[in-house]
Amino acid sequence: MVVEIAQIEIKPGLEAEFEAGVAKAAPLFKRAKGCTAMNLQRSLEKPGRYRLFVTWDTVEDHTVDFRGSADFQEWRKLVAHCFAQPAEVEHVREAVKGF
Repeated sequence: MVVEIAQIEIKPGLEAEFEAGVAKAAPLFKRAKGCTAMNLQRSLEKPGRYRLFVTWDTVEDHTVDFRGSADFQEWRKLVAHCFAQPAEVEHVREAVKGF
C-alpha cells in the first residue's frame, strides 16, 4: 500500500470551489484501479494550502493507470483551474506505526 500526498496551493477566493470540485471528484477516485481511500485536508495556518491523501495498492495504479485515464482528465477539469501553482506530489509507505 502506498499513499499519494499532493500539496496543493489554491488561488485566493477559490477555496470553496476547489473543495466542491474535490467532493465531486470522489467517485472518480473510488472507481480507479487500486484506489482504496481519498481525503482532503486544509491547513489551519495557511488556509490556501491543502493536502490530498490518496491510498493506492501500488504506485503504478496512480502514476500509470489513473493518470492515463479519462477520469484523471475529468479530475483535472474539476480542480486544476483553482491551482495557484502545480501540485507537489509524492508517494510514501508507512515506516513505523506508533499506535
